[in-house]
This record gives sequence, structure tokens and C-alpha cells, in this order.
Amino acid sequence: MALKSRYRRLMWIAAGLAALGLAATLVLNAFQSNLVFFFTPTQVANGEAPTGKQFRIGGLVEEGSVQREGGGTTVNFRVTDGAKTMAVSYVGILPDLFKEGKGVVAQGSLLADGQFKASNVLAKHDENYMPPEAAEALKQAGTTTLVTPAKGGAKP
Repeated sequence: MALKSRYRRLMWIAAGLAALGLAATLVLNAFQSNLVFFFTPTQVANGEAPTGKQFRIGGLVEEGSVQREGGGTTVNFRVTDGAKTMAVSYVGILPDLFKEGKGVVAQGSLLADGQFKASNVLAKHDENYMPPEAAEALKQAGTTTLVTPAKGGAKP
């Protein structure tokens, strides 16, 4: 009788550990699939960006590069970090703060022709904000635009 109760207890412990392991696996898998990395145009040109996966690219919208098609919903523009430039295509409504010469972060994936197909475009919300990675890339490229990286997210 004692052996049966011990065996039953071990089975419950084993089942609990298996359920805990399964739950941990599912949570980590969901986290991994939602993880989106940030790259500069220079890093993309150097082949550091993933192929066939979503990632973010950031920098400044190159002056004179914005072209609208299809009644203004399809927008093509170039993003630069001062060293390299990358073509971006976006279908949708751009944020009000999207302007040439201003900071931008676009999320999407790289097409076979080297163009970045954006699914989401974010423009900086004031004159002092830019993602820290983009600010560092522009600083290293020697861009003279005043850029202050954000610390801990958006400023009030």
C-alpha cells in the first residue's frame, strides 16, 4: 500500500514537471517569434540583418527621396545613417511627423531585390527623440544633425 501511494505521488510530480516544461517552452517560443531586432542601413548592407524575417531599420529620411504612388498610399523613400542608404517601400498612411531629413524607424522585411518592405513606419515624436541605436549610427557616420538618444523610451 505504501508503495502504491509513493508511486502515485511520483507520477503527480512527474506530470507537474512535464506541464511546467511544456508551459515554459510555449512561453519562450512565443517570445522568440515576437522578438524584432533593430539594424542600421550599414548593418543591412553588410549582411548582418536576417533574411526572410521581420526586423526594424532606422535612420534619417533622405532629402528628396520621398515618392508617393497610388493616390498617396504607396510611399517609397530612402533611409540613411550617413554612411549607407536603403530603399524603403510602405503601403499605408504615414505618421504626421514623417518628413524628409527627420528620424524614422520602419519595421518590415528585406525583399530579394534589396528593398525594404515596411509593414509599419514610426516617426520621431519631437525634436530630441531618436532610438539609441539610430543615434549612435548617425553619430559614428558623422552626421551633423542634432540627435539625442532616448533613455528608457519616449520623453514626456
